[in-house]
Amino acid sequence: MGLRTALPPAVSMSKKCTNCRLVNRSSAVRCERCDGELIGPTGQKTSRRSTGQTVLLRAAICAAVCVAVILGFYFSLVISAKPLDIEQKYTVRQAIRVLRDKGFQTEAMLLENFTVYRSNDNWLNASVPKENAFAATNFPFEIMTLYSDFFTYPEDDVERAAILLHEAKHLQGKDEPEAYEFVWKNRETLGWTREKYRASPVWTNIRRQTREVVPHLFVCGEDHLGDCTE
Repeated sequence: MGLRTALPPAVSMSKKCTNCRLVNRSSAVRCERCDGELIGPTGQKTSRRSTGQTVLLRAAICAAVCVAVILGFYFSLVISAKPLDIEQKYTVRQAIRVLRDKGFQTEAMLLENFTVYRSNDNWLNASVPKENAFAATNFPFEIMTLYSDFFTYPEDDVERAAILLHEAKHLQGKDEPEAYEFVWKNRETLGWTREKYRASPVWTNIRRQTREVVPHLFVCGEDHLGDCTE
């Protein structure tokens, strides 16, 4: 019979730390790397601190993914539409100047510093059926599309300012009735009056739309059909 040599038993390394993934000796009670508590032969029961760190890490990853998705959506809206040309940008700046000079400082600041302008529909706007319009706004991304009618039909910068004032309310999260009512009630302050602009297609169009959207502004007078703001 041959000689048998007694070999030392193999060291078991079955405790794998689920916190830092280090494989520890079976006799270990705490992880040699992160000092987390090891329970049982197959894994680790982390300490409260380690569990909290894991939850925070997962929350951070989830938040990062959400931010990446939102940014991707935002940039897809921006790059899928054309920017304004130099002449159009100048026209917009002039209309914003009217708003600032008339006291609409908040709206002017929002339009000048936080709004991205486009001259045609992005993919989202193009997917939504709509009537002819002067402008459209994507809230809360602060993207505004100014259609060719915005540059063609208004008589001057005051009328364009009235359109931008309406869209500025959307940039602030206001709905259509709130935007129409705000502009109509503040038209005198803006200098957009019936005496001067009653023949303008912009005046006619916006007055009709305001009456449709906020009819309670047009129920005054003996016949209950008059403009309550006059």
